[in-house]
Amino acid sequence: MAQKKAHEVESWLARPDPKTAIVLIYGPDRGLVSERAKAFAEKSGVPLDDPFSVVKLDAGSETEPGRVVDEARTVSMFSPRRLLWIRNAGNQKSLVDDLAELAKRPPSDAILLVEGGDLKKGASLRALAEESPAAIALPCYADESKTIDTLINDELKRSNLTITEDARAALHELLGGDRMASRGEIEKLGLHAGGGGEITLSDVRLLTGDVSAASVDEVIEQAVQGNPSELGRLFSAHVTLPAQVQPLLAAALRQFQTLYFLRATMDSTRANASSAVSALRPPPFGPRRAALERGVIRWPMAALQTALAQLQSAVLESRRRQDLALAVAERTLLSLAVRAKRN
Repeated sequence: MAQKKAHEVESWLARPDPKTAIVLIYGPDRGLVSERAKAFAEKSGVPLDDPFSVVKLDAGSETEPGRVVDEARTVSMFSPRRLLWIRNAGNQKSLVDDLAELAKRPPSDAILLVEGGDLKKGASLRALAEESPAAIALPCYADESKTIDTLINDELKRSNLTITEDARAALHELLGGDRMASRGEIEKLGLHAGGGGEITLSDVRLLTGDVSAASVDEVIEQAVQGNPSELGRLFSAHVTLPAQVQPLLAAALRQFQTLYFLRATMDSTRANASSAVSALRPPPFGPRRAALERGVIRWPMAALQTALAQLQSAVLESRRRQDLALAVAERTLLSLAVRAKRN
């Protein structure tokens, strides 16, 4: 089986197998998928600035039948090895068919690097990469606490910075939904603190905004329960600065990830909402417990998958366009509220 577990991916990327012709990097953390794809491309030995050596395709719009096979079989006159880099890959039939053909007879002078989304077990593209001896599947999931600590340490070391314990704890609450966005948040703190300094709790609060936990929970709960009008009112009242957007979206991601876990438990074990919530550790109590029970009943698995993808896109878009951060967050949460109302 040509697949790696999530904790094995970094070690494989450090020493890629040169015999692997098709490398699928996939998962819900699109920032981490992109980061690891770039890392593999840099290790491939192909000059990435040479247009004759690197061909980039978008699976959403440039995968007509036979296109990938033709590109992979094309013999280059100017370079001994080529990289075919395919982004936004899913279960597009034309793409899967082409990759299946190439897996049977791998090209001798081309490497295929495929960036996929959140491919579930059994998805045709993921199954192809897992089952073919010429391919490998590398999953990318949201960073856990230990990984976030490593990311913080690496970025601060690069900038010759230190961080206080309370600042680290506060920063932890903001990171983890998307690797690229997390790295950007730490880099922003580094630029603010300057080389050789120390990041304090006030630095974290200054650059990430200050919106109370109660206000955040209220806004998110309206999105989960399908109350767009009340959500709009609370958003306007409590979220007024672009810097407040990231804590809000990070909290929303955590809430929907919890609902995703609960729904998966209910679907696989046939447990009811109350039993699934009781199994959480530590178990929630009071209003928090009631909110989770109501939310997991309202949201089916497919809708939760879409919601998580929307939130991750909002995190990236709001970081890239600070001037539109408030609009991006409000639009995304209102969209979720409308979907919840329909559910």
